[in-house]
Amino acid sequence: MRYRNERDVLGSVRVPADAYYGSETVRAYNNFQISGIKVARELIYAYVIVKKAAATANMNIGKLEVKKGKAIIKACDYVLSGKLDDSFVLDVFQAGAGTSINMNVNEVIANKAIELLGGRKGNYRIVHPNDDVNMSQSTNDTMPTAMRIAIHLMINKSLLPEMDLLVGAIEKKSNEFKSIVKLGRTHLQDAVPIKLGEEFLAYAYAAKSAHAYIENANSRLLALPIGGTAVGTGLNAGKEYRTAVIKEIRKLTRTKFSLASSPFGPMSNKLDELEVSASLRECATALNKFANDLRLLNSGPRGGINEIKLPEVQPGSSIMPGKINPSMAEMMNMVCFQVIGNDLTISEAANAGQLELNVYMPVIAFDLLFSISILSNGVAAFRERCVKGITANEARIKENLKNDLSIATALTPYIGYAKAAEIARKALVQGKSIMQICLDMKVMDKKKLEKILDPRNAVK
Repeated sequence: MRYRNERDVLGSVRVPADAYYGSETVRAYNNFQISGIKVARELIYAYVIVKKAAATANMNIGKLEVKKGKAIIKACDYVLSGKLDDSFVLDVFQAGAGTSINMNVNEVIANKAIELLGGRKGNYRIVHPNDDVNMSQSTNDTMPTAMRIAIHLMINKSLLPEMDLLVGAIEKKSNEFKSIVKLGRTHLQDAVPIKLGEEFLAYAYAAKSAHAYIENANSRLLALPIGGTAVGTGLNAGKEYRTAVIKEIRKLTRTKFSLASSPFGPMSNKLDELEVSASLRECATALNKFANDLRLLNSGPRGGINEIKLPEVQPGSSIMPGKINPSMAEMMNMVCFQVIGNDLTISEAANAGQLELNVYMPVIAFDLLFSISILSNGVAAFRERCVKGITANEARIKENLKNDLSIATALTPYIGYAKAAEIARKALVQGKSIMQICLDMKVMDKKKLEKILDPRNAVK
């Protein structure tokens, strides 16, 4: 392999001759061979959008030479086309703040711009990664800005639409099951009847609530600290640049991003990102409960509840012939566990920020984007391969309902709690129905009992 030599403050660095990245990327790559997981493409592209907006803003206010600015903009477009994805090589676990990510982006854009202007990679006299691509910027304001853009857009593009579709699928099932009366359960014990459709209404409510929480939290990311540079004061940037760059970001993203009223807060604190993480955790909690309930209601087929049937998507055992497991619900559980775990990491990282900067932005960005990605993909698969295909096992539902002891609750307005409890206990001990015990005890005539103990009357 051929190399070129680049120099930085620490000395000379050998860089592969054809690489678009430079010395700082090489140092970071060598230092941080940790997980093998690369920085998310969504974050890289958001960063490139910031660089493109900054170049346009700096040209418009007369700070950046037009020839260089136009080359930087063309280089950004080239990166956004996906043709240089292999140039972003850094591990997600790296030095704090995201300086290595910023410099990886700066170097790739600079070297592509140099190439567009007819130069050779590494000739930074033509376009410099720091002086030109990073003009009016610092990692400390561009990293939180790029994070917010990436997270906000990804939530709007993938997660919220998937949650909308899931709500629709659950509501459709609720309507499909609206006339099916079944045994209710509390404390995992038999309870008064409920309609299967009403049971699904609760799941739809939880999914809607999660959607609303995510949407509200996501709106907090619209305020960007761009232009705050190193510590929020805007050194080397200025008000004119801030106004110009936010205008370009809005144009490029077609989203109503705004300048943070003060860049100090979003740079020093990660409370807004923490709020988004909390909303994802709530979503995971709701989905986990839904998946768990489906597994319980589907349990069996002979030794469990077995009141619903989940779609059969694959064999469930390597040793037990014919066994089918609730695979899609189990997948959804595992996605939820991971999102909840990511939230703990984000909480710790947000808690560990010091003074003017939270340096743990790389792991916060990674975990948030990872959570959004797996939730979006998990919900889509869960909806298509599980929720849409749920059917009711009406024969088992009727059998369970016939043996319901809690229907004795309907008798309490007529005979009181104590007498109804005595009847329920006798039915359990003697293995008889509530109706039979009532007839044996001559509580009231059969016609009236049939009306009171009809499960359909308990769910009107």
